[in-house]
Amino acid sequence: MSLDSVLAHIDADQDKAQDRLLDLLRIQSISTDSAYKEECDKAADWLVQDLESLGFDASKRPTPGHPMVIGHQDGDGIHVTFYGHYDVQPVDPLELWDNPPFEPAIEDTPNGKVIRGRGSSDDKGQLMTFLEACRAWKAVTGSLPVKVSIFFEGEEESGSPSLVPFLKENAEELKSDITLICDTGMVTPKTPSIVTMLRGLVGQQVTITGPSKDLHSGMFGGPARNPIRVLNKALAALHDDDGAVTLPGFYDGVPELPEQVAEQWRNLDWSAESFLGDVGLSVPAGEKDRSAIEQIWSRPTCDVNGIWGGYTGEGSKTVIPSQAHAKVSFRLVGTQDPHKIRAAFQDHIRTHLPADCSVDFIDYGAAPASNMEINHPAFEAARTALSDEWENDGVYVGCGGSIPIAGHFQKILGTESMLIGFGQDDDQIHSPNEKYDLRSFHKGIRSWARILDSLSRNAG
Repeated sequence: MSLDSVLAHIDADQDKAQDRLLDLLRIQSISTDSAYKEECDKAADWLVQDLESLGFDASKRPTPGHPMVIGHQDGDGIHVTFYGHYDVQPVDPLELWDNPPFEPAIEDTPNGKVIRGRGSSDDKGQLMTFLEACRAWKAVTGSLPVKVSIFFEGEEESGSPSLVPFLKENAEELKSDITLICDTGMVTPKTPSIVTMLRGLVGQQVTITGPSKDLHSGMFGGPARNPIRVLNKALAALHDDDGAVTLPGFYDGVPELPEQVAEQWRNLDWSAESFLGDVGLSVPAGEKDRSAIEQIWSRPTCDVNGIWGGYTGEGSKTVIPSQAHAKVSFRLVGTQDPHKIRAAFQDHIRTHLPADCSVDFIDYGAAPASNMEINHPAFEAARTALSDEWENDGVYVGCGGSIPIAGHFQKILGTESMLIGFGQDDDQIHSPNEKYDLRSFHKGIRSWARILDSLSRNAG
């Protein structure tokens, strides 16, 4: 049987697959920092060359920002598009890394071997699971079991400013029967997961200006308005004592979780104690009347992601600062309107603005939540394939993260997205010492090989 031979090839080729991933991880493709523009180009070129080695008609497509990588390979039956992103998050604070973030290495941990390095899980390791599965199919059979297109983005970690225009300009080329996205994780290390619910996202920066310059707190303390105090008061008022967001209309469009779905989630091998314990916490801090898993997968949130102003260096400098700044983000669910949420936040800040203060805003990304229609036959074909590979059966789950492209594929291309990833909760994505479990990498490759086979037989 071809599938058995493909799986055997994956097992035999695992060391070489790891080496290829290590090569990609050495490229410093930080998209949000213009100093790394050439590195992003280098990552795109690396992927084009790898796709060409697999027989794809591949090319690097320019955008006003970082390039897209597109590849096509003919096949029979269903046409799938695989999406991933080759850009990575910044590495700050660098001093918290145990080893240089772009000198990846394989390490032994109490939970097994991992690849440590920026992008190892988000998203280079994940996208390489699919490419390695294609490599195995080509090596064993000379072809892929389905028609495959590849779409790699270079700006996912910096708000995807070029994505929507590119999708619209290339819609006919990029349409397919189903999109596969590998940028998510597993609900437990032994339970493969297909994400059917994604939260939306709104990002905002706020700057409050008081005096025209920094002031001596001994000379001006008291009568001079302190913008840090103003900002802190406004931010503190975003939540009530029960953890609910106080913006007027914030919960418009937030659906109640169907009881049958809630029951499935309660039966998962998942606990808030373990989830929080892994990061040094113990008590869920969100809405008090919601379980922790509901808070992550099906409830909206508001978080302050950064706050600064005045003197923050070593020692003391007694100033009243001229300005105070904060970065705030909202995760959205259901049919919440990201633009209404942004407007409500700005109104909230202005309401808390006293005399002698002004405010400026910088808008970042704004995307609604996405919900997948799982009646497409590809979903059950993939879930069955995942169940054949892992210890536990595949499950449909929600995801606390925001992957706006899933909604863009729905609205612009009319294509449903199937989100299947093999990350773990402790992968430390976006944080120092990011890692990717080698078992996840290996079984992820095998999973995609099985899924391609199942799609060819059950979703054509």
